[in-house]
Amino acid sequence: MKYRKLGKNGPTVSAIGLGAGSATTNFGERDDDVQIATVHRAIDLGVTLFDTADRYMKGRHERMLGRALKGRRDKVVVCSKFGNIDNPDGTKAYNGRPEYVRQACDASLAQLGVETIDLYYLHRIDPDVPIEETVGAMAGLVKAGKVRWLGLSEAGPKSLERASKIHPITALQTEYSLWSRNVEGEILATVRALGIGFVAYSPLGRGFLTGQIKTIDDLTADDWRRNLPRFQGENFHKNLELVEKIKELAAAKGCTPSQLALAWVLDQGDDIVPIPGTKRVKYLDDNLGAVNVRLTADDLAQIDATLPAGVAAGSRNSAQAMQTIDR
Repeated sequence: MKYRKLGKNGPTVSAIGLGAGSATTNFGERDDDVQIATVHRAIDLGVTLFDTADRYMKGRHERMLGRALKGRRDKVVVCSKFGNIDNPDGTKAYNGRPEYVRQACDASLAQLGVETIDLYYLHRIDPDVPIEETVGAMAGLVKAGKVRWLGLSEAGPKSLERASKIHPITALQTEYSLWSRNVEGEILATVRALGIGFVAYSPLGRGFLTGQIKTIDDLTADDWRRNLPRFQGENFHKNLELVEKIKELAAAKGCTPSQLALAWVLDQGDDIVPIPGTKRVKYLDDNLGAVNVRLTADDLAQIDATLPAGVAAGSRNSAQAMQTIDR
């Protein structure tokens, strides 16, 4: 494993972390014992950055990660998120009120079974609460010793600037991959100007870029990805054509499609840490092999020519969810 510093004032972490996305109810079946074995394998291979959130599996994922880290807590950087909640009718809502910040943190600490959360993110910005109030309450958690570093997820440049005036922001977590490149430009420029690290979630395009998904029936009936525009209808078939191109590039490089996609993200800057999620040890091993893939200038130029920004068919999220991005 190789390591990178997360933000100018943050921790040094593994160049690739372990995300939680595909281990949750979002992506079909899950098994706590399998996930725990994957976490243990990741630690053995030098992974130190582990990501979760209070809403994943309604707290079950935090509890699973807490179980997995028993006896290993001092080897890792634990990250969790709050503020993305569900209304009684099942629709999403957002809560950045100061009193809820403290309540959510205490609940996550209990579920994780730890005394301190290393990196605590606001999962989505609450449009009804000034970011200064939310981050001010988060700063109080740092002062109380409940949190070490603060982060934001899917925040826009202006919110990052406003938040940074209240308390240093260590990391921005936003989707970034070969088929989701909207952060290139103002967002990456802003985090770099402010000394904020960048954590790339879904760096494998929610699994699409691995080449493992060949038909929509490869996803279980309850798999959340079926609701995403890129996984639907003609978009799905057009995006399969992109994956074939990734396979060709990877074969020429002597690596897997996943490794090529992750190596490309890693090459976009040493301040970027991708956090692919996986439920299986075999996929974990494959993903971590990306740190040994060396992309030349010619490789990068060929990849960019083959998969330029904006090439993916369909939006990366639903219309409703897109309204919560880059706030």
